[in-house]
Amino acid sequence: MPSLQHEALLLLFRNRPELAPELLRDALHVQLPPYSEARLESAELTDVNPAEYRADLVVLLVDGKPVLGIVVEVQLSPDPAKRFTWPVYVAGLRARLKCPACVLVVTATEDVAHWFGKPIDVGPGSTFVPLVIGPASVPVIDDVAAAERDPELAVLSVIAHGGEPHAEVLGRAALQATLRLADDRQVLYSDLVLAALSGAARAALEKLMADGSYEFQSDFAKKHQAKGRAEGRAEALLAVLEARGLPASSETRARILACTDDGQLDAWIRKAVGITSVDELF
Repeated sequence: MPSLQHEALLLLFRNRPELAPELLRDALHVQLPPYSEARLESAELTDVNPAEYRADLVVLLVDGKPVLGIVVEVQLSPDPAKRFTWPVYVAGLRARLKCPACVLVVTATEDVAHWFGKPIDVGPGSTFVPLVIGPASVPVIDDVAAAERDPELAVLSVIAHGGEPHAEVLGRAALQATLRLADDRQVLYSDLVLAALSGAARAALEKLMADGSYEFQSDFAKKHQAKGRAEGRAEALLAVLEARGLPASSETRARILACTDDGQLDAWIRKAVGITSVDELF
């Protein structure tokens, strides 16, 4: 079952498909074809769709016609099976779209990035190489203006570098960027940012928030203190369901928003990353 961290990372790409080609171009220095649009595409990668041939996410670059298919895979630990399925993903997507395709692997640690970065021998004279993003490859976004232009990349930057010295500066930039977003995404992204920071960085940032040292403090505090933790977690849960293509009915939304038990909401969020229908949540 996917973990909450796995699903949180995928949410960044679902909410902003342009993040995938940005990382390929700016972090891995891959030369991309000209394109006018980046959009989500079906993640079913064979005509027959067993679970092992369904990717985490597929982003399609389009310039009047498909020009590049990007299979986005989030990996938190080594998985030998992926060395067999990823070449199938690329072959299936390439055949379906009639354009080049690649696999972009997003990892949480450098050890996992190194493990997946090794070339895959698919047969005599043929090698497949996944394109891998580890924490060291993720840009450090410590400038508020840059974070506001790309909030998802700013959040990813905190997830990658939240344990490094002065990470509170990255947290500050990412939280500032969330103020331009809808409330549900603002709450979800701010939760991801604070959870990714080390204890020392989080304490330093919270101190600066408390004494008003950052310009975003007033708006951020008003929204989040007014909502309270329970309401914020409820909206985060609804955002997870929406991002997974499982929109909640009005009755379900009312039930979730009425819940004031932090433990129950956290349990629902953990469960939400692996269910196939909203009914399974309860």
